[in-house]
Amino acid sequence: MSKQLSAEAAKELMSVLKKRFEKHPDRHKGMDWSSIQAKLEANPEKLWSLDEMESSEGEPDVIGYDEQTNEYLFCDCSPESPKGRRSLCYDKEAWNSRKEHKPSGSVLERAKEMGIELLTETQYRELQSLGTFDLKTSSWVKTPVEIRKHGGAIFCDRRYGAVFMYHNGAESYYAARGFRGMLRV
Repeated sequence: MSKQLSAEAAKELMSVLKKRFEKHPDRHKGMDWSSIQAKLEANPEKLWSLDEMESSEGEPDVIGYDEQTNEYLFCDCSPESPKGRRSLCYDKEAWNSRKEHKPSGSVLERAKEMGIELLTETQYRELQSLGTFDLKTSSWVKTPVEIRKHGGAIFCDRRYGAVFMYHNGAESYYAARGFRGMLRV
């Protein structure tokens, strides 16, 4: 499978990303689109990953810049957990453990296929400082090894004006739980 967009698809995606960037300046104070566009044009495989985020209704936008690595941080900024990435268990091990009613896949496999990283709890809380997300849904976040060893996984959401972290069996999946990802460009 080719991980490059056609010139037309790349141009269309750039337009969508630029409009979203301009619509939400509070997410990326002090950044200018021309620098981000240049980085994207120099890294076409990253455009492919952003298109995967966009097509699964993640609404990716720039939320930061890592000075140490010289990378812009794109994150799913859809109001609710991306519709095209819900009803997934946490990882392949959890998926394999299900005897019946297996979901279509797992969060960690899907993120890897898309070329993105699953948000950590800290990153999820930082995202919530830039807006209000997951008022009706929840999002799996990267689970610490010690929790995963015991069969669990963690997810977060926002309720009552606060961000909460919860646990569930890693093999569980729900129509209102998906995942948010991050891409470094």
